[in-house]
Amino acid sequence: MTAYDPLVPAAGAPPLVDSHAHIWSASMPFASYAWTRPDYAFPVEEYLATLDANGIGFGVIAAASLFGSYNDYTIRALRRFPRLRGTAIVDPEIGFYELERMREDGIVGIRLQLFHVDPLPDFRSDAYTRLLYRLRDLDMHVHVNVEAARLEPVLAALGPSGVKVVIDHFGWPEDHLGVASSAFRLSVAACQAGRAWVKLSSGFRRADQDIPRKLAEAYVANVGTDRLFWGSDAPFVGMEGRVTYAETLRQYAYWLPEAVRAEISRTSYAFYFG
Repeated sequence: MTAYDPLVPAAGAPPLVDSHAHIWSASMPFASYAWTRPDYAFPVEEYLATLDANGIGFGVIAAASLFGSYNDYTIRALRRFPRLRGTAIVDPEIGFYELERMREDGIVGIRLQLFHVDPLPDFRSDAYTRLLYRLRDLDMHVHVNVEAARLEPVLAALGPSGVKVVIDHFGWPEDHLGVASSAFRLSVAACQAGRAWVKLSSGFRRADQDIPRKLAEAYVANVGTDRLFWGSDAPFVGMEGRVTYAETLRQYAYWLPEAVRAEISRTSYAFYFG
């Protein structure tokens, strides 16, 4: 395979679904623990225009930790635009009726944004146990973003409920370990057990595009395409100005051939919109 060239156009049809992006308005409140506070907005209209410009039909809004459990803007956007789905950050004490209404509005899961959260929440507490079982009963999922070294206890804690799990950003295998990382092994095992899916997303944060390419190829080889999604991670918080939406598509085309990407598109649509 030739080296990655950021100027080479993406080959083949674009993905049907962008499974990972963030939106926010200029008037939203940042959480007190926000790791960064962008001085710009990325409203839903701009995101949809970006999808249209790149030939992508559907999008999934991943709840951003910057705004905590302030899901209001995303929910209103989902109500307006049926081509979108989303996840929310919620307090574990949230009740059944609120989750049920969120599901009706297009929220298909909750996001556990656990990077730098120390200690991890007590997922065996009564509140989290109720939450996980309610999500299972509502056919919603848990979208997990956590460092590679801490993925194992999180997956172990979520397992007893039987809730569906979506593992973020390749599972964050360490660059120097790649497919030898415990995060890759654990993610593959969870997918093979039939209870997890993996997002091939945020690959632009790897300086060497051969790292996400090898990971993507290894995931396809080990779990097939019916457990994988692709996501842009627009608008690239923390790397503004260093990557464009079109470049994320070129990167994805470098990782996997068109036929495989088409199968992943079908998986993504069935999971989020089926």
